[in-house]
Amino acid sequence: MKLYLAGPMTGLSKLNLRAFHEEAARLRAMGYEIANPVEFNVDRNAGWQACMRVDIPELVKCDGVRMLGDWESSPDATLERHIAMKLGMKVEYARQMMV
Repeated sequence: MKLYLAGPMTGLSKLNLRAFHEEAARLRAMGYEIANPVEFNVDRNAGWQACMRVDIPELVKCDGVRMLGDWESSPDATLERHIAMKLGMKVEYARQMMV
């Protein structure tokens, strides 16, 4: 199963990269294939539209979405969840705090 990671980044210390990397590593160790936006959006200065133009095509290639902690505070993660749900994809919720 391939999961897309969605969670808050904008305005957080170091874009919350640690939480994304840790969840990706944990899920990969369990045998999941992971689409981690921090791995394919490498230009940290790219604008929102540029990032979402990369993220959304990657999202729709997945079987489901894994929502990181505090996803509700992120308009981006909320949008990604909405897309996944409308497409009938599985949505899972991580029980982790932001770092």
